[in-house]
Amino acid sequence: MNKLSMLDWAVFGLYFLIVSCYGFWIYNRKKANETRTSDFFLAEGSLTWWAIGASLIASNISAEQFVGLSGSGFAMGLAISSYEWMAAATLLVVAIFFMPGYLTNRIFTMPQFLEKRYSPLVATMMAIFWLLVYVFVNLSAILDLGAIALSTVSGFSFMACGVFLAVFAIIISLGGMKVIGYTDVVQVAVLVIGGLATTYLAVNLVSEQFGMSGFWNGRG
Repeated sequence: MNKLSMLDWAVFGLYFLIVSCYGFWIYNRKKANETRTSDFFLAEGSLTWWAIGASLIASNISAEQFVGLSGSGFAMGLAISSYEWMAAATLLVVAIFFMPGYLTNRIFTMPQFLEKRYSPLVATMMAIFWLLVYVFVNLSAILDLGAIALSTVSGFSFMACGVFLAVFAIIISLGGMKVIGYTDVVQVAVLVIGGLATTYLAVNLVSEQFGMSGFWNGRG
């Protein structure tokens, strides 16, 4: 099995170093200045529309798609893609019909909305519920799948890769959405290019396996 070359390690190392240093710089600057809690979620109002859009896409694409959904698609068929089509439609509905109301009422999080609409108790219950769901379902699955992918290409142990990804995620999150938003712009470009390359390689391998290589040569 092919492993990462020195150039691959250099690119990975440079990317992690730049993102980590940027995250620590934003974090230290926030400690020195007086900031509101909402600034953590709103990136101090500094994100442009294209950075926000890139962050939305990057936040919805991870090891779940490249490893999990790809495997589910191979096992169950194309119907699994309805998961992502539904997510895209939901984002449009929220942006067009719900977001204007949230912005008008200065609502930045779902617990804040529930507190205004119902009561602080309902907001607290929802926050605790989703915290548990993200920690024990979403994050655990993402770290597991990401560690599998990283361990496969790097040769390091599964546990070491999982710990590395968790620590790196913590470093990025220290700076809040201002760090995540702009680093997601780079990640979206990498994900799109990598996704297209992965799609081509996967379909090409399948076509060769089933004797359909003529498809790529215009003879299918």
